Amino acid sequence: MIDSTRPTPTEIRAYRAAHPTLRERDIAAQLGISEAALVAAECGLTAIRVDADANRFLARAEELGEVMALTRNESAVHEKIGVYENVKTAPAASLVLGSEIDLRVFPSAWVHGFAVSKTDANGEVRRSLQFFDKWGNAVHKVHLRAKSDLEAYDGIVADFRLEDKSQEFVAEVGAPAGDGAPAIAVDTEALRERWTKLTDTHQFHGMLRNLKIGRRQALHAVGDDLAWQLDASGIEGMMRASAAIELPIMCFVGSAGVIQIHSGPIANIATMGPWLNVMDPTFHLHLRTDHIAELWAVRKPTADGHVTSLEALDVKGELVIQFFGKRKEGLAERPEWRSLVEALPRLHSIAAA
Repeated sequence: MIDSTRPTPTEIRAYRAAHPTLRERDIAAQLGISEAALVAAECGLTAIRVDADANRFLARAEELGEVMALTRNESAVHEKIGVYENVKTAPAASLVLGSEIDLRVFPSAWVHGFAVSKTDANGEVRRSLQFFDKWGNAVHKVHLRAKSDLEAYDGIVADFRLEDKSQEFVAEVGAPAGDGAPAIAVDTEALRERWTKLTDTHQFHGMLRNLKIGRRQALHAVGDDLAWQLDASGIEGMMRASAAIELPIMCFVGSAGVIQIHSGPIANIATMGPWLNVMDPTFHLHLRTDHIAELWAVRKPTADGHVTSLEALDVKGELVIQFFGKRKEGLAERPEWRSLVEALPRLHSIAAA
């Protein structure tokens, strides 16, 4: 790592050139900078600053044709290949409801944007649009593919291009807000009363916010009829079991500005070190299983009966990844999914051991 508080753009580029096989996120971590700072150091070379207005981008995204949409957090990378179709924009939250690319977008988190064109080791030019929050954390990336419309990409870059050519990136002071709430005593009776009266899974976050508690606190407090802790191996077990019976599932991974969803069966599952991977034609998932501190099975009431989710938390109590059985609004949960989750091994307490 470079021995300075903040490496210069020149130092950043030199370090990157000396480590061509490292992932960009890993390079940024080793340099002690944000990923946006890593990209900004290439401005005027391989990167151009562009307007990061999420809804402005979404209004044009379908023009690109087939692309790869990427959303990630510290522990999970979610990639979907498809088209930005059926876009519905709004100031607070926007939707992309395509047959492959399915997003919930929170525009206020999109603060910095870059168009990046890099030539790989094979001489191929890789083009992407990359968006970051005010701290320099990636919120969403769009990677062009062989079938993408290059003319449309060039048009978007030309229209969104900013005059700012600075290679410096200064993150906003302060740390991003976490999902967890301060550790306060949980009123279990109030939690259970509110929880059992849910009629839609989308009400869950609002319930936690109103009660001023975090997800982990709620899961520990509500009682094992509504949430029970599983052995962390349960995610791989669920994936392999659902693949074996071609059971369609839903997989959610979120950043500060996007929740990206896969809906459908999964097939090609492989492990590589701590990474648990899905490598299907239009869906790629890369999950750091060693980052999972807790895995929970969760029951949430809806107007169509309760639904069951798998929720993985990291050591900070942040939600890493979430799974449901695929279902349509108005229909009950698939019994195969419910049975599969209920059969996963529970975490045995020290006392029980």
